[in-house]
Amino acid sequence: MVLLENDAFLTELTKMFQKSRTTGSVSMTFKRHDGHNKPTPRAGRPPLPEPTEYMCLIRAKSRTKKIATVVHQRDINKFQVAYSSLLKGNLDGLKKLKKPKTKTKAE
Repeated sequence: MVLLENDAFLTELTKMFQKSRTTGSVSMTFKRHDGHNKPTPRAGRPPLPEPTEYMCLIRAKSRTKKIATVVHQRDINKFQVAYSSLLKGNLDGLKKLKKPKTKTKAE
């Protein structure tokens, strides 16, 4: 998995959406991230320090390509605006779901 800067992540995500327009899909995950890359220590060891600010870890996967970014609290508004405009521009290729036909009772 490649950890990218926020702007580079958005450009790569745009490329993923363009490639998946004909076939395939893009899956996204959002998680709260405290900045620790190590697992929590076992009992009896000193605990990891509490984070001063939490961040948001965002991952995207399309077929075999995986990308990720970490967004800090101070940058979340700017990133959210850019992300929402990217989604609005790339979610027009959704397939329309076919509703099953239900039989109505004639009384």
